[in-house]
Amino acid sequence: MRKLKNVELNRISIEEFKESKKTPVVIVLDNIRSQNNTGSVFRTADAFLLEAIFLCGITATPPHREIHKTALGATDSVEWKYFDETSEAVKLLKEQNFKIFAVEQALESISLNDFYPSVNDKIALIFGNEVKGIEDKVMNMVDACIEIPQFGTKHSLNISISAGIVIWEVFRKINKLI
Repeated sequence: MRKLKNVELNRISIEEFKESKKTPVVIVLDNIRSQNNTGSVFRTADAFLLEAIFLCGITATPPHREIHKTALGATDSVEWKYFDETSEAVKLLKEQNFKIFAVEQALESISLNDFYPSVNDKIALIFGNEVKGIEDKVMNMVDACIEIPQFGTKHSLNISISAGIVIWEVFRKINKLI
């Protein structure tokens, strides 16, 4: 088996990315401490043509050396906006008719296995702080909560890993790649 060369990957340009039809998903990062995590989410958002990333609270914004290290240029392709408060971002998304989903361990959460978004829905996925999770004020604003099933002793995943799992699953289901 031969690995593909970079020229064989059919990568689109930043201009082509910006003109492409986007997956109707916005990622909301609620007070993410690690710039490496933020950069990784940018890279994943680029991979699946997501609409935007909303950076909130203490979440660092581009340009930032640590974000760039993991984003590998995705901060140039993926639209992003900064909000002082995560609740401001959620209010804006609600006004734009997005369905708001926290990705968190909570009562009455929906297992990611059982989450089936409608192809017509615009979806916002909120990922919380590495230690404290999503702010309680924000949790009270969401339409529902999605939880990644876990079976080991930790029941905790790094935010960039959680984002990758959930974004892929939502992308797959929206595009019916079952």
